[in-house]
Amino acid sequence: MKKITKDKIVFVSTVPPTECGIATFTKDLVAAITKGFGDSLEPIFCDLTVNSKSSNSYYSLNPNDKKDYINIAKKINNEPSIKIVHVQHEFGLFGGKLGSYLLFFLEVLNKPVIFTFHSVIPNPDNQLKSFVQVLASYSNSIIVMTKQSEEILSNDYQIDVNIISYIPHGIHIVNYAEPAEIKPKFNLENRTLLSTFGLLGPGKSIETALHALPKIIKHTPNVLYLIIGKTHPNLVKNNGDNYRDYLEQLVVDNKLNNHVLFINNYLEINHLLDYLKATDVYLFTSKDPNQAVSGTFAYAMSCACPIVATSIPHTKEVLTPDTGFLIDIENSNQLAKAVITLITNNKLRKSMAINAFQKTREFSWENIAVKHVNTYNKNIAQFSDVKYKYPSINLSHIKALTTNLGIIQFSKICKPDITTGYTLDDNARALIGMSMHYKMYNTKDDLYYINIYLNFIERCQQISGSFINYVDQNNNSHIQNSYVNLDDSNARAVWALGYVISLKKELPEAIISKATICLLKCSQWIPGLLSPRSIGFVIKGLYFYYNATKEKYVISIIEKLSKKLITNYDVFTKKDWNWFENYMTYANSILPEAMLYTYLLTKKERYKKIAIESFDFLLSKIFSNGHFKTISNNGWYHKEKIANQFGEQPIDVSYTVQALDVFYKAFKKEHYKVKMELAFNWFLGKNQLGQIMYNPIIGGCYDGLEQNNVNLNQGAESTICYFIARLVMQQNLILKQQKGITIIDKQKVITLLDYRNNKKYSRMVYNKLTFE
Repeated sequence: MKKITKDKIVFVSTVPPTECGIATFTKDLVAAITKGFGDSLEPIFCDLTVNSKSSNSYYSLNPNDKKDYINIAKKINNEPSIKIVHVQHEFGLFGGKLGSYLLFFLEVLNKPVIFTFHSVIPNPDNQLKSFVQVLASYSNSIIVMTKQSEEILSNDYQIDVNIISYIPHGIHIVNYAEPAEIKPKFNLENRTLLSTFGLLGPGKSIETALHALPKIIKHTPNVLYLIIGKTHPNLVKNNGDNYRDYLEQLVVDNKLNNHVLFINNYLEINHLLDYLKATDVYLFTSKDPNQAVSGTFAYAMSCACPIVATSIPHTKEVLTPDTGFLIDIENSNQLAKAVITLITNNKLRKSMAINAFQKTREFSWENIAVKHVNTYNKNIAQFSDVKYKYPSINLSHIKALTTNLGIIQFSKICKPDITTGYTLDDNARALIGMSMHYKMYNTKDDLYYINIYLNFIERCQQISGSFINYVDQNNNSHIQNSYVNLDDSNARAVWALGYVISLKKELPEAIISKATICLLKCSQWIPGLLSPRSIGFVIKGLYFYYNATKEKYVISIIEKLSKKLITNYDVFTKKDWNWFENYMTYANSILPEAMLYTYLLTKKERYKKIAIESFDFLLSKIFSNGHFKTISNNGWYHKEKIANQFGEQPIDVSYTVQALDVFYKAFKKEHYKVKMELAFNWFLGKNQLGQIMYNPIIGGCYDGLEQNNVNLNQGAESTICYFIARLVMQQNLILKQQKGITIIDKQKVITLLDYRNNKKYSRMVYNKLTFE
C-alpha cells in the first residue's frame, strides 16, 4: 500500500498520563482533530514533562532545560511535513520567570505558531504585559476560550484583535438523559445528588459547598454530595494531601459522613460523564476571580446539569439565568439558597438541565476541531489538502426509532417520541436506506428492518392503489390524511418500491414479490400526477423498476410524465431562470435528476439538455465560492426575489448529494464530484455555523440548521437522509478503492465483484492488495 504523507501539527503541551487539565484538554482536542480530519492531518505531541512517560509523544521537551528548547525547535524545523506548532500556554508549564524559557524555543523555530492561552490575567503589571506581547509577536494566531479573554488581550495588552480567535472549551457529546435514568448504575437511585469534579486543590474552594451542606440537608435529608477527583499531583508532591485532609475533617466536624462521598480517582471519561448525568445539581465553587476558563464547568453543562457557580469570567459569560445560578465567591449562604431552590422546583431544574444541554452542543469537541482547523487554514494556509474524515456508518438511532410497525416520525432530542406516530414518507426513505445498506454489506439483520418498512408501505396502500401517509401510535389512520396533499408521500413510496425491486438479485424473492405487487397497484393513479416533485420521485422509482424488469411500457410512462415536466420548464424558463417553477422549495434536485433518468433510458437530447441546464442552474443557487447552502425553508426562494437565508434541512442536502452522484456517473464531469463532497461535508461541519449535523454516538442527524443554532431533535427524516447520503459517499469511496487496487495474487484473493458478500473482505483483501 502506498504510504500517504500527511501534514503534521505539533502540539506543545503536557500529555497524559500527566494528570492536569491542559493534558486532558490537549488529548481531547487532538483526538477530535484526528477523528474529523485524520485522513489528511496528523496531530503529534511534544510532551512538556521532565521525565516523559507518554507513549504517544513524538517529541519530549524538558521544560527546565534551556538547551532542550533549542534542540527540539531545530528538530521540528528539519521536518518538512510539520506545518504548524500549536502551543498550549500556561505560565507554570515552562521554565524561567513567567515561563520565559519558551522564548528560546520560539526564537529558533521557523514554523508558524499558534498559541492557546489557558490563562489571561487582567490588569497586568508592566513585566507581565511586555512578556505576553513578546509571545504574541511570535504568533500567527492566539486562541482564547472566552470572549472576555479576547477583550482583555485587546484592551489590557494591546494585542492586535485580528490575530485573536475565540474558540470555546470543548465538551464530549452525550445522549440526553434525566438523572433518574443513570443513578441506578451507581446504586444511588434514592439520593438527591450534588457533585463537583476536577483535580482537588484549595482553589476549588470545596469548603464553600461543605459549609452550605447542613442547610441543604435540613431541607432535603437524602442529599449526597459527590467530590470527584484526585488531589492535584503538584500539591501532593509539595504538601502531601493536606487539602483533602482538611476537607475530610470538615465532613467529620459537621457530621456530614452520610452526605459526602469522596471519589478519589482520576476517572475514565465515560465513567465521569455518567456521574455528571446522574447529578441533580452541579456545584462550581472556584475562588479564583481571574480563572479564564474551566473544563469541569463546561463538561457539567454538557451533561445537562443545572449549575450553581461562583462568578469567574467563564461562568459569567456562559451561565445564563435559564441554565443556573451565579453566586459570590465563598458565599455558602447563597449556594445553599440556590441549591434548595433547584431541588424544590422540579420544573425549573429540568428546564435548566435541557437548556444547558442544548446550549453546549455547539461546543462539542467535533465542532471545536472544525473551528481549530478553520483557524489554522485562515492564519497559516499551508496545508496541502485538508479533507473531512467520514464518520463510521452507525445504525443505532434508526434501529431505536423502529418498532414492529415502522419507523417513528420524530424524536425529542435523541429519544424516539412514539406519540408522533408514523409516516409513509419516513418508512419509504427508511426502506431505501436499509436496502442500500444491505446491497453494500449483505448484513442479514437488515432484512428484518426492510420487511418492517415494506410491510408499513403495504399497510398504507388503499384499494385505489394510492397510500395514506399518517398512522398514529396505535396503528390507526390519522385525521391528517383527509386534509393534507399526499402526492409527494405516494410518489416517494413508488421510489422506494422501485429501488427494492431493482435489487431482485440481492434481496429475497418474497420481498421483491411484495414490493412488485404494491408498485403495480400504483398504475391506477400514477398517470394523473401533476405535482412536479411527485412526478420526479415516481420517475426515479420507475427508472429503478425498469432496470430490473426491462419492461418497455415503463419507458412510455416515464416519457409521458417527463413531458409534463418539460411543459412546466417551457412555461417558466426565462432569461436567468432555467427552472420548472417560479420558485425553488424543497427537494429541488429531484426535477433535473428525473430528466436525467429519462435521457438515460431514451437517449433523447431534449431530456439531456434540460437535465444539465436546470441542474447547473440549481447548483448556481446553492454553491458559491466553494461553499454549499441549501434553499432556505424560511419562505423559499422566489424568482426575481432575494433568496431567504438560514433554515437548512438535511433532506435537501441528501437529495443534492444523490443527484450529484447520478450526474457525475452519467457524465464523468469532475465538478459534480467536487460539489458532491462539498455538499456532504455540510453534515460534517462545513456549513454556515461550522457545526456537525450528526450525532456521532448513535448516528442520528439533527433536524435543521438555523441562523444561530442547530435543532437538536433527531427525527426519522433527517436521520435517514443523512444515512442515505453517507451510503452514497461510501459507495464512491469503495469504487475509488477498486480502481486503485492492483491484485498481486489472483488465486489467493476474492474477486472484487463479489467482495460485498464476503464478510472477511477487509482483512483478507487488504493483506493481499496494494494501492497505486
